[in-house]
Amino acid sequence: MRLSVCLFLLGLFLTSNSALSAEKPTEQTITKKQAVELALASYAGKTLKITEQGDHFIVRILQSNGRIVDLKVNKMTGEVKKD
Repeated sequence: MRLSVCLFLLGLFLTSNSALSAEKPTEQTITKKQAVELALASYAGKTLKITEQGDHFIVRILQSNGRIVDLKVNKMTGEVKKD
């Protein structure tokens, strides 16, 4: 009797453990603050607004010459592209 209970518990443990390992790992994303820092490294100015749009942050920057630039910052890679 004890052996069958031990085997049952071992099977239960192995089943639950394999289910946990099959879950998709959480992906690391950059923060809004990091997105702003990356955008400002590419285009100097004052940050006006930051929004989330799918896989990107949109960072709006007011440059010293008065122009406004919208930059897309990829949440996964940190790549900055002019919108």
